[in-house]
Amino acid sequence: MDAYVAIALANAAVALISGVSSVVGMLRPTLAVPGGGPATPGTMFFAYAYGARAVPLSLITLALLAMGTRSELAPILAVAGLAQIGDGAIGASRRNWPMAATCAVLAAVHLYSAWWVAGQ
Repeated sequence: MDAYVAIALANAAVALISGVSSVVGMLRPTLAVPGGGPATPGTMFFAYAYGARAVPLSLITLALLAMGTRSELAPILAVAGLAQIGDGAIGASRRNWPMAATCAVLAAVHLYSAWWVAGQ
């Protein structure tokens, strides 16, 4: 397996994690509430706002990875990585440490990959 295939597989996994978790969050918004509290209008808004960004971003990332178009890949990976940093900051501000930690790892994968692809 060459380096690009490894990068593509890692980013496909990260995009799937992000996209699927956003759909799960829209279906079960109480998962975003630490301690499993009730779904409030604010919780619902957060879940759908997250999904409105995460689903299209995940889909375009997966499409570009599948097409193998490297020139367009670096910018979308950078955007996806920055979005993960934002998500992690939200998780940290809500004291949702699993969310914050997961987002940090996902951001690192996307941002490292964007740097690597841009240098090729």
